[in-house]
Amino acid sequence: MTGNLAGLKASEVKALERLYRRRVAPSEIVSPELVNQLAVQSAELHRQIGVLIDRRGAIEHVFVGDASKLFLPDVGRMRGGKGRFRGLRLVHTHLRGEALTRDDLTDLALLRLDAVAAITVDAAGRPGKLYVGHLVADGTSERPWKELPGEPATASQLDFTELISRLEGEFGRARRVLATDEGKDRVLLVHVQIGRAKDSEARVAELGELCRTAGVKVLDVLLQRRPEADPKFLVGRGKLDEILLRAMQLGAECVIFDPDLSPGQARAISDATELKVLDRTMLILDIFAQHATSRDGKLQVELAQLRYALPRLIEKNTMMSRLTAGPGGKAGLGGRGPGETKLEINRRRARERVHLLEKKLEDLAGDRRLRRHRRTHRDVPIIAICGYTNAGKSTLLNALTEGDALAADKLFATLDPISRRLRFPQEREVVITDTVGFIRDLPEELTRAFRATLEEMEDADLLVQVVDASDPDRDQQIRAVEGILGDLGLSEKRRILVWNKADRLEAPDADHLASHGGGFVVSALDRATFGPLLLAMERALWQQGKDAPVARTVHA
Repeated sequence: MTGNLAGLKASEVKALERLYRRRVAPSEIVSPELVNQLAVQSAELHRQIGVLIDRRGAIEHVFVGDASKLFLPDVGRMRGGKGRFRGLRLVHTHLRGEALTRDDLTDLALLRLDAVAAITVDAAGRPGKLYVGHLVADGTSERPWKELPGEPATASQLDFTELISRLEGEFGRARRVLATDEGKDRVLLVHVQIGRAKDSEARVAELGELCRTAGVKVLDVLLQRRPEADPKFLVGRGKLDEILLRAMQLGAECVIFDPDLSPGQARAISDATELKVLDRTMLILDIFAQHATSRDGKLQVELAQLRYALPRLIEKNTMMSRLTAGPGGKAGLGGRGPGETKLEINRRRARERVHLLEKKLEDLAGDRRLRRHRRTHRDVPIIAICGYTNAGKSTLLNALTEGDALAADKLFATLDPISRRLRFPQEREVVITDTVGFIRDLPEELTRAFRATLEEMEDADLLVQVVDASDPDRDQQIRAVEGILGDLGLSEKRRILVWNKADRLEAPDADHLASHGGGFVVSALDRATFGPLLLAMERALWQQGKDAPVARTVHA
């Protein structure tokens, strides 16, 4: 027996202990005899009393609360097995004539109970109405349950055996539908709009694209607006309960937050929900870990992950344990790259690993500097293609050079700099380098780690900034790229603006960009659109000269 036992006499405790002897028929939600005993003892103590009954009809737990609330221990709030009911129903008393409360229904969902029932009791200890609630397979995130009409507590007509059989059948069918995505991490997305931010819709769409690129299944998106972030949970406590309820209802194992979480927030959310918790930066790092192929790229990803994980590595940090342990012990979403052992090492060993990676990358940087010096010594101009992720940079590189660089309709398909030669008339040659795509709020860990790409842009004689002209968020993306270039000290570098994916535009929109966009409208899928762009590149490098005054955009 648990709960608030303070002030109870020994005889009252013994009377409550006798509840364990009661049995309920499997088809009954609660027997009339148990209803009467709960009502009498609840009225005498002026406290709520509750029992957990298993499917054989045996009482497993007795709880005691106060006049307005039943106190369930923390262990009772732990989630039930994924996709299964717990095999217990909660029956308890209400002393104020109220039906099921929000707390009752929340406990129903969090415990994944078979059902929850409330018995109204008057001051004389007479039972009144019986109110029953149960989970439903097709409920909403706000109401994943159904409340049945009240009926006399001692004359309930509910067939509990039939009810639970029907519910398990419905949930079983829902799980079989969900099994089509077996093997994918199943996630909820949570976006919190802080203050007067106006780019929430674009951020949510981008987060969905990041999930698609990472190969995870998005089950639902939850939104919240707040004047400022909650210092403990980012979201409010009520929203956190909603997140957990929705995760349990849909079978989600992971929650991804935007904006990023502080280490304390990540730990608090993980402890409160017992779910794998990631934020936007961790998701991007996971994508980088999947796409890195070169030795350089793999080392850079590991360094970025360790730098981000270092403040989150604390003793017995359950968040990191859930992060790195996937099905069958394999690393799951957010746990790729360094691997389980490297993410769970202590701070000292993590710092030692960071220093070692920095040394290895510095050695590789020396090799790159030597290659660039040889290239410069031969007086071969360098063009770096930059822009927002998935703007079509790799496709443009392939089309210009007849190359075979990986080009995919996903974010961050290119991580390592890829260089190809392009020959102009009069035996003129340039080296064109494709670089990693930018993204708004580019994590500092990535900026610091991916020096190879940044060095290519620093040494370039000309930047070709590619924009997805068909993206409704293109203006925000341009601002994001320009902000990153400014942070890197490259805002004064000579630049040509390229509006790509013109094949997806209506003719008037393409004409407007060509006339007023300040750049060149092309389709990387149609080499016939490259003429003005190639003339501008040639003019910038040879007619104006590499040392000519810089301009933000070079016009033909």
